[in-house]
Amino acid sequence: MKDNQRKFIYTALFAAVVVVLQMFVSIPLGMFTITLTLVPIMLGAILFGPASGAILGGVFGVVVAIQVVTGAAGPLSSAMFLQTPVITVVLCVLKGVAAGWVSGLIYKAFAKHEKTKLGTILSAIACPIVNTSIFALGLFVFYSGLINTWAIDNAFANAFTFVMLGCIGLNFLVEFAVNVLLIPVALRMIKIVKRLM
Repeated sequence: MKDNQRKFIYTALFAAVVVVLQMFVSIPLGMFTITLTLVPIMLGAILFGPASGAILGGVFGVVVAIQVVTGAAGPLSSAMFLQTPVITVVLCVLKGVAAGWVSGLIYKAFAKHEKTKLGTILSAIACPIVNTSIFALGLFVFYSGLINTWAIDNAFANAFTFVMLGCIGLNFLVEFAVNVLLIPVALRMIKIVKRLM
């Protein structure tokens, strides 16, 4: 089987895992949900390159967008969608694509210099940082009025505190910890999959 065919098949399998995790294993916490979906995105980006990471991130983003449109993603996401539907959907997809793509680029850069362990660690760290940073930036740029209102309604001092502590703080920390804690597992999986390829 050709290398491109293998990448396609494995990326499709990882995409199925992304869909299942996002649809059935998300953990509601605060105004958003904690997702374990960044783990297969990061693994796919490491194993199959930035393009696969971007595709997996895109699948994640599309599923999140569907959850936002249907109201399953929480009240703030629904309010964002009602305010600016197109920007909300684009933001959902963009943050996922960027997280997978950047994660893959980082690993690829370090793998060229035979520093795969460091590349894996930095990819695992970058994936949730990129995902959350783009989301936070989008909140401040496109939804400032909305987050100001929510900050006041939820007794936060200002919109910045609301976003960092009320919206994404705990979610980000848990997602970040999950990615980092699974680095040893990721390293083992990478070795196993590379032997099979």
